[in-house]
Amino acid sequence: MKLTYVKIYCVFAFCVAAAAMTLTGCKKFVDVNAPVTSTNSGNAFTSDATAAAVLTGVYTKISSSGFTHGGLPSLSLFPSLSSDELELMSGSANMDLIAYYRNALSSSNTMSTDFWSNIYPVIYMVNAAMDGLSGANSLTPAVRSQLMGEAKFIRAFCYFYLVNLYGDVPLVKGIDYTVNAGLPRTAKADVWNQVISDLKEAKSLLADNYVSSNAVNVTTERTRPNRWAAAALLARTYLYNGDWENAEKEADSVINHTVEFELIDDLDAVFLANSREAIWQLQPVNTGQNTQDAITFVLTSGPNNNLNPVFLSPFLFNAFKENDLRFSHWIGVDSSTGKKYYFPYKYKQAVFGQPVTEYLMVLRIAEQYLVRAEARVQQGEISGAASDLNAIRLRAGLSQTSATTRETLLTAIQNERQVELFTEWGHRWLDLKRTGMVNDVMTVVTPLKNGTWKPAWQWYPIQIEELQNDPALKQNEGY
Repeated sequence: MKLTYVKIYCVFAFCVAAAAMTLTGCKKFVDVNAPVTSTNSGNAFTSDATAAAVLTGVYTKISSSGFTHGGLPSLSLFPSLSSDELELMSGSANMDLIAYYRNALSSSNTMSTDFWSNIYPVIYMVNAAMDGLSGANSLTPAVRSQLMGEAKFIRAFCYFYLVNLYGDVPLVKGIDYTVNAGLPRTAKADVWNQVISDLKEAKSLLADNYVSSNAVNVTTERTRPNRWAAAALLARTYLYNGDWENAEKEADSVINHTVEFELIDDLDAVFLANSREAIWQLQPVNTGQNTQDAITFVLTSGPNNNLNPVFLSPFLFNAFKENDLRFSHWIGVDSSTGKKYYFPYKYKQAVFGQPVTEYLMVLRIAEQYLVRAEARVQQGEISGAASDLNAIRLRAGLSQTSATTRETLLTAIQNERQVELFTEWGHRWLDLKRTGMVNDVMTVVTPLKNGTWKPAWQWYPIQIEELQNDPALKQNEGY
C-alpha cells in the first residue's frame, strides 16, 4: 500500500490545516479562534483546542471529498450504480460511472474513484490522532476521552465499509508507513472483530450529549459522534454478523433515547440540519453548497450527462407501494424533455450559494427500527418485529404489514429497507450481498445495463498500483 501512504505523507498537517480553514469558513463546525500561530504534529496535542481541531480536520476531509471523484460520501452514488437503484444517463462518457454501473470494474479503470485509496488515508489520520492522544497528558480528561472515542469511531466506520466492499483487507492500526506499506490482507472475521472492539471502546469514551468544536460544550449540532452514534453503528455491525441479540440490544438503546431521537412525521424535514431523526450528520464545508447529493441527484435544469448523470431505475421506482408518501416527498421528477426522469429528492437544496439548511445524514433513527425489526424476527420475536416495521410504514402513510411469519417478515423488512434507505451510503448494495440476494438480483439487472454479471464481482477490485507497491496484497477473485 505504498501508493496510499505516499498520498498521505503530510495528511496529519492537512487535518489541522483543514480545521483551521473552517475557523472562518464554517463557523458552526469550528467556533473557536486559532489558539496558536502554527500547529503541527509536535504541538497539536498540547492543548484542548488544537487537539479537537485535529478531529475536526478529519470530518472536514470526509465532508469535502468529491462526490463523483471518490471519498466516503460517494458511497451514496457508486454502490447505488452497482446495484439496482440508479440508471446512468444515455450518452454519459464518464468511464468511472460506466464501470460501476455495468459491474465492469477492473484493477486499472477506477483509480480516481477507488474507495480503497480514499478510505485508507482517513484511517491513517485517525491512527495518527490516537497516537498523539495516547501521550497527551496535558489535555483535559473529558476532551481526551471524547477525541479518542471519535477517532476509534471513525476507524470503525472506515473498516465497516472496507470489509463490505472488498472482503479481506489490511488491518492498519499504527502510523509506521514502512510497516503498513507491506501488510497483507486480514481475514474478514478479524476485521469485523476490530470494528466491534473499536465501537465498544468508542461507546465507553464518547459523551452522551452532542458536543461542540471544543469537544466539551453541549450543542444542538449533531456533527460530532457521541455514544449513541457508536451504539447505532454497533447495532448495524452486529446485524451484519448475525449477532441478533446484540443487534437488538444496541438498536433498542438508541431508539429508546427519545430525549434526542424520534421518527419525524414531516418527511421533508428528515434530512434537515440537526433533524431529530439524525444520529450523526456531516456538515457541508464546500463553499456555496448544501449537500453534494442534491447537487448531483436533483435535476434542476433537466437531464445533464455531466452535472446530473443519474436517475432512478425502474427497479427502485416499482418497489414503492401505491400511496407511499416517501415517493411523493423523496423522489422528484423532471419532464422538461417530454420524458419523465425520476431522481432522488431526499435533499432539496441543489442551488449554489443558498443558506445551509441540510446536513449530510450518515446515521438515522429509521435504520435502527429496521435493524431491530430484522434482529427480532431472526430471534422469533414476530410481534415485536412487525411493530418496528409498522413504525416505518405508518410514517410513510402505509397500512400495517400483512406479514406474519419469519419468512414473510424478512422479505417485508428488505423491501422496506429498499424504499426507506435508497441512495444512502450504499445500503442497498450491501443488503443484497449480506442477505445472499446479490446474484439473483444482479443476474437480471446487469444485462439491462449492457453488462455481464459474475458472482465474484460483488467484491470491488484492488487497483493495480496498490498491488504493485505491496507484493503482500492479493487481488480479489475474478479480476
